[in-house]
Formats: sequence, C-alpha cells, structure tokens
Amino acid sequence: MLGDNIFYGHDFAKDLRHAAEKKSGAQIFAYPVNDPERYGVVEFDASGRAISLQEKPRQPKSRYAVTGLYFYDDQVVEIAKSLKPSARGELEITDVNQAYLGRGQLEVVVMGRGMAWLDTGTHESLMDAALYIQAIEKRQGLMVACLEEVAYRSGYISAEQLEAIGRSMNNAYGQYLLLLLKDKIFT
Repeated sequence: MLGDNIFYGHDFAKDLRHAAEKKSGAQIFAYPVNDPERYGVVEFDASGRAISLQEKPRQPKSRYAVTGLYFYDDQVVEIAKSLKPSARGELEITDVNQAYLGRGQLEVVVMGRGMAWLDTGTHESLMDAALYIQAIEKRQGLMVACLEEVAYRSGYISAEQLEAIGRSMNNAYGQYLLLLLKDKIFT
C-alpha cells in the first residue's frame, strides 16, 4: 500500500482478507474519480473484466483509477526485476500490474459506494482527507484508524487488555477505548 492513501468503508476488512487469501496472481482495487489522468487507469470490457491499464494517460479510457493498494504473489519479484524505467525515469507499478494482466492473473475489484479512497498526494487532497476524517469522527463519535480498536475487534487483544490501555491514558483517546467496552452492540 502506498503511504499517501487512506481507505475507509464498511466491510473493507473483508475485502482485504479475501485478497490476502489468494494463493496466486494479483489483486488490485479500482475507484471511480473525476480526474483519472492523475492516476493509473484501468479499462474494463462489457462484462467488467479488466482489459488494459494506462499510467497517467492524457486521454483516459475510463474514469477508474487504480488505488495504491496491491496484493501480489511471489511472481512479483521476478516481474519487478525485469522492469525498465519509464519515460518519466521511474519504475512504474502499472508495469507490474500489466504483467499480471498479460498473464491472465490480475483481478481488479471496483470499490463501490460506501467506500472512500483518499489519495493525499497533494496539499489540497490532504486537506480534503483531514476534513473527511474529521466529519466522520465528529458525526459518528467513532475514531478512524484507532489501532487498539482494530486489534480488539480483530481478536488480537482482549477486553481486559483494551481496558488496561484505556485506563492508562488520561485523555479523550483513553475514554474512547473504554467506551468501546460499554458499547456491547458493536463489539
């Protein structure tokens, strides 16, 4: 995953688990955007199967950007070693994805409504992401990307451990962790 990407949405963890369970090939995610020329773009045929990929095209063949989240099997090492720098002088992740596409081993999952992909690669998009997260947290009273909450809900830490962490903090973050234990409907 590229470091300037934020993903948020219901059941996203299920999508990640599905991708991680794949034994061979690659899985990437696509998302509809208004400015596809800024991204790698995937083109689909009438049945929804990926048929081409372009890196930052002047004339995009679709409005579906390839997000910065990739799952690859161990063939990726061989593929990466074979890459040559692009006209921009960079090794392009799109070339890796095209190799898998050419082998018939690329699955592209389109992220639909209810999912948010925020690319924070510009000052403006970073501010947009901050305001989005702020709105979610204020409106729902839920924290986004609270690592202790993720660990607790995933079964990596117990309720007792979560409580101990929450009690060790004398601030709103600690109070939020303790609130998770009281909110039994969603635990």
